[in-house]
Amino acid sequence: MRIDQYLWCVRLFKSRNIATNACKKGQVLVNGQSVKPAREILPLDRIKVRKDQSWRYLEVIALPKSRVGAKLVGLYCVEKIDADEAERNQLQQLSFQGKRDQGTGRPTKKERRDLDNLTEDEQSED
Repeated sequence: MRIDQYLWCVRLFKSRNIATNACKKGQVLVNGQSVKPAREILPLDRIKVRKDQSWRYLEVIALPKSRVGAKLVGLYCVEKIDADEAERNQLQQLSFQGKRDQGTGRPTKKERRDLDNLTEDEQSED
């Protein structure tokens, strides 16, 4: 099964086209190597996918015949959780929750600079 088709079947992407574009951009790695969308995937392969500004790690268990329901995804892949990545995602969500009220529109230049300075400070601490 093709990697783009597999990522779509296990509901990591909404469409095959989006999965294909992610492969072309180098956001999908199989066993540590960047792959093209037509790369054949086999059980026990390790997939690393960059989605929503974070990396997700999957291990292929089996290959589905077609797109599966959300409850059945666990039969075909196991998501490996990296502790550092999970903590970073959680901190990122918490840091941006209280910054702006929803529906207030785009930030002003001053607010944008303040947000940029805040994110630069967080990155320099790492």
